[in-house]
Amino acid sequence: MPVPTIQWHDGKVRLIDQTLLPNELKYIYCGTVEEVWEAIKVLRVRGAPAIGIAGALGTVVGIWNSKAESYAEFKAQLDEVADYLATSRPTAVNLFWALDRMKATAEANEDKDIFILKKILLAEAQKILDEDKAMCRAIGRNGAELIRDGDAILTHCNAGGLATADYGTALAVMFAAHEQGKSIRVFADETRPLLQGARLTTWELMQAGIDVTLICDNMAAQVMKEGKIDCVIVGADRIAANGDAANKIGTYGVAIHAKEHKIPFYVAAPTSTLDMSLATGDLIPIEQRGVEEITEGFGKRTAPEGVKVYSPAFDVTPARLIDGIITEKGVARAPYTRSLAEMF
Repeated sequence: MPVPTIQWHDGKVRLIDQTLLPNELKYIYCGTVEEVWEAIKVLRVRGAPAIGIAGALGTVVGIWNSKAESYAEFKAQLDEVADYLATSRPTAVNLFWALDRMKATAEANEDKDIFILKKILLAEAQKILDEDKAMCRAIGRNGAELIRDGDAILTHCNAGGLATADYGTALAVMFAAHEQGKSIRVFADETRPLLQGARLTTWELMQAGIDVTLICDNMAAQVMKEGKIDCVIVGADRIAANGDAANKIGTYGVAIHAKEHKIPFYVAAPTSTLDMSLATGDLIPIEQRGVEEITEGFGKRTAPEGVKVYSPAFDVTPARLIDGIITEKGVARAPYTRSLAEMF
């Protein structure tokens, strides 16, 4: 990434407003927990790792000006802030992982002065951000070993630097392969209804000088049939203990097409995206988005007034369709119940 996705800046969370890309690269500054919540909810910041970072930094924003005089009072405020941020988006487990980590950090330092405790929490949020950078680089290195010179890769949605601290998960594999001198081509699904593939993934890959071709979501099967795809790499927002993976709506269909055409299908995600408390993907909560994202995409009505709309933001790809899960600790293979448990 030529610019950082999210940062702490003088008591505020500074982040790229991704709703404006690719037409405008603009930073916004969130100085209240309500502003951070809104940024997560309306996808100004998006992608599971980036949402987790936003949650951690948002927690600090929420308590930064606290006047609490006791730990009990301060912890009550912290819990209220974290619980509020947890209501912004339900599917990406990184958000809840980061919020729980911030609560645990406070609990481990309850004997500290409140002023010092605030500094400790800010340092922990920054640590989460720095760890994400390192994990994404490792994901890139591990995944690049699966890529051959000349490969064409299909990806869905955006799992690049914009979805993380600065390098990405699925796109990290492509960045790393490109940096290794491998000649690769990428086909990016547009990703209806918010077009993260068209607006964000193509922008990131073009910035990196990687050959990218944009296709509509419903073209993926045909492109595979024509022999244009060597492998599929996508990100994930939550991975269950058995390897079932939730990702942007449409991913499940891509996985089915890949299996039909005998094309390897990989998921790239940090271990913070694993939710070992869920036995299968059937237990992953699926966020429902507003109807206007389909009927009035980007401000222009494209469907009749009053039409019924169903708008899940994610779907779950069964583990049996996944050839490997690329993490910062290596590539997990089936049976995932064992390989993921060993990694976690």
